[in-house]
Amino acid sequence: MSTINPKTYLKKIDGVLILLYLLLVAIGFISIYAVEHTSQSQGFFQMDRSYMRQLIFLCIGMLISVVILFTDSKTFPNLAFLSYGVGIFLLLITLVLGREVNGSSSFLVVGPIQIQPAEMVKFFTALVLAKFLSSVETNYLDKRNRYIAMGLALFPAVIILLQKETGVALVYFSFFLAMYREGLPNWILLLGFGLIFLTVATLLMSQMVFAILIAVVALFVIFSNRKKIKKKKSYLFNTIGIAVVALIFSQVLVPFTFTKVLKAYQVERIYTMIGQEVPEVYSQGKDNGIESAAEYNVRQSKIAIASGGFLGKGFLNGEQTKNDWVPEQRTDFIFCSVAEQFGFLGSMILVILYMALILRISFIAERQRSKFSRVFAYGLAGILFFHVLINLGMTIGIAPVIGIPLPLVSYGGTSLLTFTIMIFVLIRLDADRSMILR
Repeated sequence: MSTINPKTYLKKIDGVLILLYLLLVAIGFISIYAVEHTSQSQGFFQMDRSYMRQLIFLCIGMLISVVILFTDSKTFPNLAFLSYGVGIFLLLITLVLGREVNGSSSFLVVGPIQIQPAEMVKFFTALVLAKFLSSVETNYLDKRNRYIAMGLALFPAVIILLQKETGVALVYFSFFLAMYREGLPNWILLLGFGLIFLTVATLLMSQMVFAILIAVVALFVIFSNRKKIKKKKSYLFNTIGIAVVALIFSQVLVPFTFTKVLKAYQVERIYTMIGQEVPEVYSQGKDNGIESAAEYNVRQSKIAIASGGFLGKGFLNGEQTKNDWVPEQRTDFIFCSVAEQFGFLGSMILVILYMALILRISFIAERQRSKFSRVFAYGLAGILFFHVLINLGMTIGIAPVIGIPLPLVSYGGTSLLTFTIMIFVLIRLDADRSMILR
């Protein structure tokens, strides 16, 4: 460990980031406490309550944070590949021995301790991606190195998908933000957005109508560019090729995926996101006349949020959340507790705090001299942005209910510790921002 001068070191620590972190974890603790508090509550210190367990994890996180702040910053790149390997091993062990919770086998139980390796591995993946991209031997303009970087980011997601944790697996795509910052070509992002558009359009239209639409668009492009085609025949073949690929994707791959690959609950969540009922061909035996669990969750969530009004019902006065009308109100739907008690104003303050946190991390990323620190910072920013966007979206019914917690606010020890560690590792790296780390 390198020698640290406390006087000069403390001046380098980003106080704004620490303040934002403390505000968010405080809101989280208050919200969890408010959900569980009743008139029959027997005092504050009840160890069987979620808010006490969250407080314990928060204290553990604080202790770990102090250790991180006084750890040599070179330790993190040095341990990147080892930690990634340990993380993959834990995911594989969990795949075999994991306890099933809410339909997924992503929890590993060791005595009284229950951990979710999929959450922890986000940190390890951010480290290894930063280590690989900052290596002197890595030329990110080389296609091979781009594929390796994508593989490092998405390999854990494949294992997590096998654990039936679709939501957590999707979070790993947020690492593309860091890769894009380091030079990932625009066409890859355009391809990703194009496939998403094709999938949604296929689900919203009948296959015949969408096939005709693709053909009409292709003919229009060919007709409007006929002069270019005369000079360069490849333009015609490229247009026809794109149209054929779009047709195969919409007419073959999407139907096959929705009927043979995805589970019924995954199809249901996707259709919930786009505000449509599941068609009979994709329902896999589901009775559409019966309200699904996801639909019930979203409906109760909307009721709780709307009942808060502009200023809310006041602290400890959230009837919907206190009476357990909202499922998973301590974890994935914790935002309902904030919205019901503190209304639109309180909700906007929470959203502004998240925006400030992500923007501050992005600002910190850009002032780093070390590419390792910059990539790690953008990895953290991408994860936070994805979590916040999807979680808030699913509580108000515009995103699928895929089990994404609200960072630092939702109940969950593994999630809280993971985000705490990632934020304080960034603070430690930022304190040595003039150094080149590899």
